[in-house]
Amino acid sequence: MTADTHILVVDDDDRLRDLLRDYLRKEGFMVTGAADAADARAKMAGLHFDLIVLDIMMPGETGLEFAASLRLSNRTPILMLTAMGETESRIAGLEAGADDYLSKPFEPRELVLRIQSILRRAPEPEAPMSAALVEIGQFRFDLARELLLDGDTPMRLTTTETALLRALASEPGRIMSREELTQLCEIEGGDRTVDVQVTRLRRKIEPDPRLPRYLQTIRGRGYVLRPD
Repeated sequence: MTADTHILVVDDDDRLRDLLRDYLRKEGFMVTGAADAADARAKMAGLHFDLIVLDIMMPGETGLEFAASLRLSNRTPILMLTAMGETESRIAGLEAGADDYLSKPFEPRELVLRIQSILRRAPEPEAPMSAALVEIGQFRFDLARELLLDGDTPMRLTTTETALLRALASEPGRIMSREELTQLCEIEGGDRTVDVQVTRLRRKIEPDPRLPRYLQTIRGRGYVLRPD
């Protein structure tokens, strides 16, 4: 159930979002984070998700509002998280379209069990062929097959370049530090090696590698992929 299961975690609390992402990844899930409803919509425009873990209390569009809006055209299962455990709040979440409800604080293991239970009940999604494709200029990266495509033609990438692009394309718009990329991609040699691999990858996906449009450097923080 977990190997190809992609979860979107939507929470404005950076620390909690990172903790959930790291824990769920250790449990074998693919995980993308979003800081708010607008960020979640942007991620969903380019990626297919099997389940959404959604915080109810967020600035701007709340989790309840986002879930209700999403249910007008999307049936992706939703597990709501909230610090409010009252019955009325739980009912409001379910009425908005949530499939289950978990009050904070909670045990991470319970979260995983709830996710697994929802996924067992959910019908098999009929995702479009392009759901797992991330557009990068003239190229497309197929997350499921881990292939960079120019039209229908696969482009040659090394194992490390593929791992790097997979990590960045799994969470487009999120800045990843060199340390995080080193761990996710199992790159030996530290920060300098990450920089070298990024340079090589840019030569394959950027119109002008000296002025990167898609794979950008964020000074003092790391790298981010900003696809079309």
